[in-house]
Amino acid sequence: MDYLDNGCRVVRIVVTGGPCSGKSTALERTFRELEGEGYHILLMPETATQLISNGISPAVCSSLAAYQRIQIPMQLAKEKVYALAAEEIYSAIKKPILIIYDRGMLDNKAYMEDEDFARVVESQGLTEGECLSWYDAVFHLSTAAKGARDFYTCDNNSARMETPDEAILVDDSTLHAWEAHPMRVIIDNSTGFEEKMDRLFDGIRKILSDIAKTEETL
Repeated sequence: MDYLDNGCRVVRIVVTGGPCSGKSTALERTFRELEGEGYHILLMPETATQLISNGISPAVCSSLAAYQRIQIPMQLAKEKVYALAAEEIYSAIKKPILIIYDRGMLDNKAYMEDEDFARVVESQGLTEGECLSWYDAVFHLSTAAKGARDFYTCDNNSARMETPDEAILVDDSTLHAWEAHPMRVIIDNSTGFEEKMDRLFDGIRKILSDIAKTEETL
């Protein structure tokens, strides 16, 4: 959690995970589930889906790393826009801001060699540590291919191309990419889907509650 120059309190939470993890459904429900938590909620859509759905994909780039050199600057630009929006909205309504990101900067690392990711981030004037510290918490939803394989599908996302086995590899790579974040919560498939969603929203509520308690002691 941090404060913008005008005193606006901003909490930044990433929702990530492997393909077909329930992430899109979770984000669609965010306003309904969290509207009573005292924050104005901003949702930042997934950058990869925006690019791939509009003709910019790894398949038409010279390499995956080349594609990521396009995606990462766009990710950063969007995050800057949302930070500016948070400041403007706070000035108008004087309400703390919760930004929920459909994937964050470290998700790009899941599709690159660690060294390549570090070089691209450095080209943007950042370090991996700075990228990690930008987010207050990261919620990783496990792909349905892990423990709920019968429910794995590509039919509900035109940008999803992975087989179940490939989805597991992507899920594992995403876990690796975010493993250094001190507040990473893994939401697996040990329960039914609705319970999985409840666990996510309960986890976000706990983070918000913990931040509020920390502020009270300052």
